[in-house]
Parts: sequence; C-alpha cells; structure tokens
Amino acid sequence: MPQPGDPNPPRLSTEDAFLELLTDTLETMERPARGQFLERFFKSIAHVDLNETQSLDIWEQVLARKRELSESAGKKIVLQAALVEVLASSNLLRLPILMEYEDLRKLQINATTDPLTGLYNRRFFDDYFEKELNRSIRYSHRLALVVFDLHHFKEVNDRFGHPQGDVVLQMLATTLRKSMRTSDYAFRHGGDEFALLLPQSDTEQATAMSRRLRAAFAAAIEPMHLGFPLVLDYGLAVYPDDGEKQDVLFKVADERLYQLKKTAQPPVEPPTGPAGTRPAATAEKPPPPPIAPAAEIPPTPDVEKPASERRRWERVSLAGTRAYALIGEGVERTARVLDLGYGGVAFETARPEELEEAFFAVLHVPILPPVRVNLLRVYLGPGSAGGSRVGCSFVI
Repeated sequence: MPQPGDPNPPRLSTEDAFLELLTDTLETMERPARGQFLERFFKSIAHVDLNETQSLDIWEQVLARKRELSESAGKKIVLQAALVEVLASSNLLRLPILMEYEDLRKLQINATTDPLTGLYNRRFFDDYFEKELNRSIRYSHRLALVVFDLHHFKEVNDRFGHPQGDVVLQMLATTLRKSMRTSDYAFRHGGDEFALLLPQSDTEQATAMSRRLRAAFAAAIEPMHLGFPLVLDYGLAVYPDDGEKQDVLFKVADERLYQLKKTAQPPVEPPTGPAGTRPAATAEKPPPPPIAPAAEIPPTPDVEKPASERRRWERVSLAGTRAYALIGEGVERTARVLDLGYGGVAFETARPEELEEAFFAVLHVPILPPVRVNLLRVYLGPGSAGGSRVGCSFVI
C-alpha cells in the first residue's frame, strides 16, 4: 500500500487531476468570485440551486472532510470521495449512483433503439430528422423521407400469433439494414410503421430505393407461405420539393402512403380454417383479381399460334403505359410489356434470339410492386419498329 511520501504515488485520473487543479485555483481567487464559480459548479454536477454563501460553506466542508479522510486512511484521498459524501450527507445528492462505462453505454443504446428490431426508435427519429433537415437547409442538399407500413399486418397476428408477427417485423428491419447506404438511417416509428431518412437523395433515388425494398421484402417472406398478400407500402417526401418543415414533409409522405395503400392493394380473403390457423389449401388455386375490367381496357388481339399454345385466360393490354420487364441476371435487358394476364405475359424485345426457352424476369407494372417471375417462352411473333413480340407463360 502506498505510504505518504512515496516517491511513486498512484497516478490520478483525468477527473481527479482536474479537481485537484480546481482546488488550487480556487484558493487564489477572491471570496466573491470563488462563491460565484462554486454556485455554478454545484449546479452543474448535482443539479442543486445554492446561493454564493451556501456554495462557499459546502466547499469548505468538502475540503475539511477530504483532510479528515486522508489522515484516517494514511494516504491522500481524492476530492471526489469527499465531495460525494458531503453532498449526500447534506441531502443535496439524493440519488448517488456509480455506473460502469458499459452499463452507461447500454443505457444510451436502450434509450435510442427499438428492442425488437434493433432500429432507432421514434424519439431518436424526431431528434435526428430535425438535425438532418437543418443540415440540408444549411448546405442546400436534398433530404428524402420515406415512411413504410405493412399492408394487412394485422392478419399475421390474427392467424399465426404475435410471435410470428414479431418475426415478420424483424425480417423487415433486416431488409432495411441490408438495403441502406452508410449515410442512411432506419427507424421503427411504431407498430408496423417504419421510416428512412436518405440524405442527399432526390425523388427518383428515393423511389428506386423504396421499390427495391418492397421487392426484397417480398422475396424474404415468400418462404413463410402466409396465404395472403403482405405488402410493404411506402410514401415519400423530399426537401425542398415537397416542403421545408419537418411536420409538412411527414404529412406529405404519410398521405402518399395512404394513397398507395388505397389504390394498389387487393382485399384479403378471410380465413376458412379455425381462428389462429392457416387456411387449408384448396385443390385448385383461384386466379387473382384482374388488373382492370375488360370493358375499360380492351384485350390485345392474339397472334395466331397453335391450339396447344393458346391462352387459358384473357390478358389485359398495357399499351400506352410505362410497364416494362428486366430480363436476366447480372447483365439485365429491358423489354416493353405489352399485356399481362393470369397465365402469362407478352413483351416486345429487339433481340429475341438472346432469350432461352426458360428464363426469369422482374415485371414493373404501374400501381403494382415489382414481381419476379419464372417464364417459359411459348410463341414468337412480329412486333413494332423492328422488334419481336414474345409470349410467355408463368412457371409456378
């Protein structure tokens, strides 16, 4: 144990060294100036309101107690020990707490993150949104806000239970983390509502990101075989195009989310089995709802082809829309989608010879999410402007 006068006394921590220096400095100050400083000092470390006289009195008690403890222990006692003891015995430090750094770090993490998904929580979203918006205003950068929710998420909890619903939320959080840039931030806003902040992103970039997230989440939950369409809906707003205030941008994004939810999603069929269980599979899956009534959009005339290749279901023309397909993997080729039905799709491409008999594509059709499909080529016919019309059936 080190003794007084030891040539190698223990090295003081930064905090203790600062307090020792503070003690020496205060001794050189006039009493009024010392009292004013100590008044602010006790306010900052103990959150107590003392006047100058009270502050000077408490300080004298601390110095006296420090001398007593040092004499009793036979070694120099740091000022912090005396400071805490005097404040606590004077009922000024009502809840003295000693906390390790790791415990403090965990407390900070828990205060800013959602325990289920590990994403930042709503409180941190409000704070960070304000800071990022101010930064975008200062440097004239765009800032995109995207809000998400899961359409028909309640059906997951009702049919399979809340533990399965938690799994779905965790899968969505994982999808968000994998798709973000290092400069982006993801948040769980509450329930099945999530948000992204995308600094220096415009409407086109935010839309592309949202569509990729939609497709990635659909692929992630496909093995779960939920039996109903659980779709990731989104709405976005961009500073300064859609507003310059936090509440305005959030309102615009939320309204666009509602519009997409209202116009793009088919109804969920009620379960036929017992409550809380998955509906029993039927022998023949009924076709999905049509994209549009046949009376509003006339079907595209069929190209003459063998009877064995004729369509089982009518298709809906997508002429005049921006519907397209990305064909292949790695080096993708784009083709214009001509029509779409329950059993297949037709598109136009300038290089049909590059297509194999069986291939896959990602269909991008207005008001529908991107859909990855496996296709089997069934006929080839003339197209427009030198292109070729390719008819394909879906491979289930």
